[in-house]
Amino acid sequence: MKAMSKQQLADAAGVSVTTLMNWCKAYRNELDALGMRLNMRVLPPHIVKFIAEKFCIEL
Repeated sequence: MKAMSKQQLADAAGVSVTTLMNWCKAYRNELDALGMRLNMRVLPPHIVKFIAEKFCIEL
């Protein structure tokens, strides 16, 4: 897994960044614990992996 921008991750999921972030609201506590902040543009690999696994995004 590598670092990705929110846009790259949203593109891989086939949705907009807004939709991706709306999906992530359900996992807010877990993402906060992993160190994700709303203003992050580039997500570190461990957060990319978490989101990809939760939403079955093929990377």
